[in-house]
Amino acid sequence: MVLEGLGQSLRDALRKVAGSSNVDEKLIKEVSKDIQRALLQADVNVKLVLELTKEMERRALTERPPAGKSAREHVIRIIYEELVKILGEQRTLPLGKQVIMMVGLYGQGKTTTAGKLARYFHKKGLKVGLIAADVHRPAAYDQLKQIGDKVGVRVFGSPGERSAVKIVEAGMRELSGLDVIIIDTSGRHALEADLIEELKAVAKVANPDERILVMDASVGQQAGPQAQAFHDAVGITSVILTKMDGTAKGGGALSAVSRTKAPIVFIGVGEHLEDLDPFIPARFISRMLGMGDIQSLIETAKETMTEEQALETTRKIMSGRFSLKEMYEQMEMLTNMGPLKKLMSMLPGLGGGLQDKVDVEETQERLRRYRIIMDSMTEEEMENPKLIKSSRVMRIARGSGMDPKHVRELLQQYNTSKKAVRGLMGNRKLRKQLMKQMQGGQLEGLQ
Repeated sequence: MVLEGLGQSLRDALRKVAGSSNVDEKLIKEVSKDIQRALLQADVNVKLVLELTKEMERRALTERPPAGKSAREHVIRIIYEELVKILGEQRTLPLGKQVIMMVGLYGQGKTTTAGKLARYFHKKGLKVGLIAADVHRPAAYDQLKQIGDKVGVRVFGSPGERSAVKIVEAGMRELSGLDVIIIDTSGRHALEADLIEELKAVAKVANPDERILVMDASVGQQAGPQAQAFHDAVGITSVILTKMDGTAKGGGALSAVSRTKAPIVFIGVGEHLEDLDPFIPARFISRMLGMGDIQSLIETAKETMTEEQALETTRKIMSGRFSLKEMYEQMEMLTNMGPLKKLMSMLPGLGGGLQDKVDVEETQERLRRYRIIMDSMTEEEMENPKLIKSSRVMRIARGSGMDPKHVRELLQQYNTSKKAVRGLMGNRKLRKQLMKQMQGGQLEGLQ
């Protein structure tokens, strides 16, 4: 998880509040010091930390809890709200026709991020094209072309051409029929005069709707001055912070950029093309504190499963049908939704407590193993797992290259899941709600 150390420290502070018998000034001061320590270790600016904790203390000691809320719940809510404040205002990129120009220094992950952004819009149903306008870095076009092929979007480039302006002019004509055009520009080791002039010339030709600055989060608090310098030079509209998964300075970068009023629209949380999260401060803090993020989970599910598929799965389960085929479909959907640890962080209560105890990598590996085993089963066996006795277990094990004990483990997991589904369908209130949604031809009520 992003900023895992900070998240753990903040969750510990919240547990201290939740587990207290009495919320008094002594507890508030103690929790305030814990939060100060956690934020400073995450490289958040000292002045900002003191401002935050001072306001948190003031509110916790003077505000009365709203009706129906306990003092503990009220203090936890205050902590959450004050943490959200330091991350600035939320901004999301529009899902419509636009030209996006990516800018940034060398080594910040600009080209990969351009590909991730292309994937994001492509998954939203838009037609996307990439322009390889980095004429200085060797093999920049080849890298972008490989990424574009993986994502399934068009890539325009002209290897050997030394003029970024000419490439962009030709690329804009070639890709004019697409919804989103993303321009990957050149970088430098520093914001030098020739880079500024090149970016200005490209911007004049492309007339981009967005100028997005890509920055490595490991620069910490220096992200603020860097963002401001780029803004002064080329007028950036928003920022994407990369490598948020591997740096303790991410907190410093997030808070520093937000103070420049340059909104952060995405954060890069891994090396894979799907590892790009829209930056929504309230959801980000909620996940970090272990409060979950159900809305993001729903949005992720919608990208990997159509409403018709969801309805069909629900119909099968309601009819009492839960074979290995249904189990396989559910596991495939879960795998397509992304890393298990990321999904767990979206569920309330799992972002901290249980997630810290579960061996997520082992669980992910077990799901992978189960799918390989089921790929070695016949259609008949998938439909009717009761047929799988000793001789079939041995055949399936040989066919999948697995140990027979793993086949038996899968069958045991299937039986456990089937009992759980039956128990769920035994809940008359839930069953009635599902029936109502089915008759209406939609699943929105399940959200």
